[in-house]
Amino acid sequence: MIAVLASGFLTTVQDEGRRGYRAFGMPWAGAMDRYALAVANLLAGNPPGAAVLEMTLSGGSLRFEEAAYAALCGADMGAALEGAPAGNWVAFPIASGATLSFGTAARGCRAYLAVLGGIDAPVVLGSRSTYTRAGVGGFGGRALAGGDTLRIGPAPAVGRFSPRRSLPAALVPPCGGDVRLRVLAGPQEDMFASDGIATFFSSAYTVTDRNDRMGYRLEGPAIRHNGEADIITDALAPGAVQVPGDGMPIVMMADCQTSGGYAKIGTVIGPDLRLLAQSRRGDSVHFLHCPEEEAITALREERAAYAAIKERFPDVGGGG
Repeated sequence: MIAVLASGFLTTVQDEGRRGYRAFGMPWAGAMDRYALAVANLLAGNPPGAAVLEMTLSGGSLRFEEAAYAALCGADMGAALEGAPAGNWVAFPIASGATLSFGTAARGCRAYLAVLGGIDAPVVLGSRSTYTRAGVGGFGGRALAGGDTLRIGPAPAVGRFSPRRSLPAALVPPCGGDVRLRVLAGPQEDMFASDGIATFFSSAYTVTDRNDRMGYRLEGPAIRHNGEADIITDALAPGAVQVPGDGMPIVMMADCQTSGGYAKIGTVIGPDLRLLAQSRRGDSVHFLHCPEEEAITALREERAAYAAIKERFPDVGGGG
């Protein structure tokens, strides 16, 4: 059991997402930073898609009612275990009765806490992820609040000698700041003027304060259409870059709606979308044209990194 003493700005239960229901209007939801989710779980000894806590901008305070083994990845929120720095991109044992506290992210946006055994929330449509707009999944379909109690799933006993372990620096990705996102062109690329496409791929855009788990609105040089910006409503997925009539790009994120009526100039590739998920107001964004072969290579490299981490860090043993 984990007692939530304070919840932070926005803390929700998330996993890999709710796949297979977009045709019925249900978004994927799931972790905004899929790399941090997977790595936190692998460090903690879980399958990559086990349910974790996603904390946005600031974390809260949690008391562990029994011994546990946990991992932290993503934005560094200055986590402290019983007042001592806990680190980031690390896994460590937590004694029964200990308190894990978080502050505000100095850089980046979202941090992930995985606990051996996973967060034991109800499975709704194949996922434990929280989709707050519909009140689905996670902890009652909502963000956590002080006074809530979370259950941890079945896990091997964690002994006091269970090892602390850290992700090698070479596998720790950048977090926030100036990001570069690789983009597959289309599907409505022909609705944009040639100079509009050039503007999109050559300009710097800024993350506005209108960003959340549904999408990121950016500001910068206007992207010119050939004519109208609207289309007959069609499918949307995370990573899609819509451009409405004002010429400002909107990048769809994990909780995005399943369809939309703005022309889409391209789609941010999956392995890069986490970079935007860790961005916050004022950070800059550049879009880079990405051939299909490069996108496939990026996905293979991401999966190879997961395999290397899993091999490096086997399952956690019980210890003494």
